[in-house]
Amino acid sequence: MTDTTASRLSLRKLALRGLAAGLLAGGASALGFGALAGAQDLGGIVSNEPVSWAADNGQLQDRQNRVVLSGNVVIQQGNLRMTADRTTISYTDAGTLRIQRINATGGVVVTRGDERARGDAAVYDFNRRVIILSGGVAINRGTDRLDGGRLVLDLNSGVTSVDGEGSRASDGRVSGTFAVPESN
Repeated sequence: MTDTTASRLSLRKLALRGLAAGLLAGGASALGFGALAGAQDLGGIVSNEPVSWAADNGQLQDRQNRVVLSGNVVIQQGNLRMTADRTTISYTDAGTLRIQRINATGGVVVTRGDERARGDAAVYDFNRRVIILSGGVAINRGTDRLDGGRLVLDLNSGVTSVDGEGSRASDGRVSGTFAVPESN
């Protein structure tokens, strides 16, 4: 390997790190349950907190305007954490980088405090402001649990819905358990 080739590889790695960090800091302030609603402080998550990420591999695909992270992907902001096997971050670059969509696949888990949601895949569409978690969705909050096939979080309306489509339950329905507080 020539010194010029080595220098180009080092610059490319540096560019990948900088771009991915900039993309995430500029748009991933919206990963998770209520935290996706923008610049509000929701449950201890402030949207302008720094975002950190780690993965076994990262690849900048600049002609396709995307960053692909694979292998033990971890994205964290404040007390919000998302893990997945693979994450693709699609963006536009018209002078300013803007995230358009984040796709996560393979054992996706989103946690915040004692809340945990998991599924096979997740999509966050920044333009529509919608997050969809699909494939055997399980949501836990403390001892409460909700199971379904697909969770849709509409950040514009604040409505979260769960349906049985793709549920692991044999009847394809939404199910769950909720703790009942003891009465005095």
